[in-house]
Amino acid sequence: QVQLVESGGGLVQPGGSLRLSCAASGRIFNIYAMGWYRQAPGKQRELVATITSDGNTNYADSVKGRFTISRDSAKNTVYLQMNSLKPEDTAVYLCNTFIPPRLYWGQGTQVTVSS
Repeated sequence: QVQLVESGGGLVQPGGSLRLSCAASGRIFNIYAMGWYRQAPGKQRELVATITSDGNTNYADSVKGRFTISRDSAKNTVYLQMNSLKPEDTAVYLCNTFIPPRLYWGQGTQVTVSS
């Protein structure tokens, strides 16, 4: 089994920054991609950012220029640096990893942006 544990969430004022971390552990042979999703109450889960094993990145239009995804392959860890946070960024952020042929999810970390 593969386990994902997120950390770094919390309460921040608009315009502030947070850095999320997600560490994967367990029986891991090859990680094809890792990423971040988010889900707010009453809304569907949406993709925030992904990064592949060769370093290619993809971002939701709503976070481009503000968020940066990065990885440490040796530690099986992915990060999400979030700058210029807005109230609409408030959500539970979930870590995801794709280890063919399966997808794995973390339990999520709460990010709240309010004044």
